[in-house]
Amino acid sequence: MKTLAVFCGSSKGASTVYLEAAKKLGKELAKRNITLVYGGACVGIMGAVADSVLEAGGKVIGVMPSFLEKREISHKNLTELIVVDSMHERKAKMGELADGFIALPGGPGTLEEFFEIFTWAQLGLHHKPCGLLNINHYYDPLVALFNHMSDEQFLHEKYRSMALVDVEPNGLLDQFNTYEPPTVKSFITEKQT
Repeated sequence: MKTLAVFCGSSKGASTVYLEAAKKLGKELAKRNITLVYGGACVGIMGAVADSVLEAGGKVIGVMPSFLEKREISHKNLTELIVVDSMHERKAKMGELADGFIALPGGPGTLEEFFEIFTWAQLGLHHKPCGLLNINHYYDPLVALFNHMSDEQFLHEKYRSMALVDVEPNGLLDQFNTYEPPTVKSFITEKQT
């Protein structure tokens, strides 16, 4: 694994635990020589994870739509900043560059990014690991929802297990290293019962 995309909030969160965990992930990425791909901002936990990678001597690629870059929230010290035209292009570029995807705590935008890439995995459009860094039990309600979806047969168990979860960066990255994607069902060729 050479490059990981991290989806996360442009806010700091209600507790310093979020910033500290983002910094811890950044240090671990740099230690493992994994390039960070992220949204390109200098604010919130987005900025914290990028700064941490850079301070530890790692590489960071930011991908930012031009309308946000014009608002001067782009990080000015990245290894590379790729400016794209839209949010859709941002996600596509991050998906293209990354060998895996981690969601740190964030708001609706973070969830939307994670759900799209997770859905792409379910559909077999990529075979890369997708994980939730469950800082301060932030994603416990989402994990419970995945379990509920599975119990109610709206999410096959093998697909639910595609969402890797850990409370520590080391544990999540170790899961990424051993990840084996499940066989993906084709909705076009298989009979529906």
